[in-house]
Amino acid sequence: MRTASGALLSVAAIGSLLVLVLAPASVHAQWWSSTPADFEECAALAGKASTKDEQTAKLSECNAKFAGRRKPGGGYTYYDFMQNRNFDIAGPNPTPEEQKKIDEAYITYLERERRSTAAAALAAKHQERQQQRKQLQQVSLRSERKVPVPVASPTKQPARTTTASPPRTRSVTGCVKGTFSCDWPRLSEGIKDIKKLFTGPPHKGKKS
Repeated sequence: MRTASGALLSVAAIGSLLVLVLAPASVHAQWWSSTPADFEECAALAGKASTKDEQTAKLSECNAKFAGRRKPGGGYTYYDFMQNRNFDIAGPNPTPEEQKKIDEAYITYLERERRSTAAAALAAKHQERQQQRKQLQQVSLRSERKVPVPVASPTKQPARTTTASPPRTRSVTGCVKGTFSCDWPRLSEGIKDIKKLFTGPPHKGKKS
């Protein structure tokens, strides 16, 4: 009996210790006296903490509990960092229907980004081809400037056949026929012959 009573006392002591150990954690999880309505109200309560580290820890809990933020004109907005975009929501957290619309918008965003990336890659590839083609044209032009263009050899002109004037025949004496110095003796002989026709042959002297 004593042994059983001692065992019961030991179990009770262990149970009391567990309550003491777990109690502070439960109190820390519900550090606010009344449940805050949204992030801004929760942050205001967290700012009343005694230490900076405690304020940071409580503010992190507020951020995990509430995804939306108050809008100046009323209502709430949800910022999706994956899309870098804000969505209007009715309460401090998106409803299942609102979350579905946010997810659908994210799918559309991914498709748009994929197309934009593909278009940018295509444009970059096209620009690279244009640059390569331009470089090839420049290299081709430089090569054409360096290689001398062969000059066609001038064609030989056929020798002109000029009709040479017939050479003037020279008489036996060596004069050129047709000149005055060469023709004068012949003309002189002709004049003498004409004179002979009119005067007759010369008279021979009488023999003694």
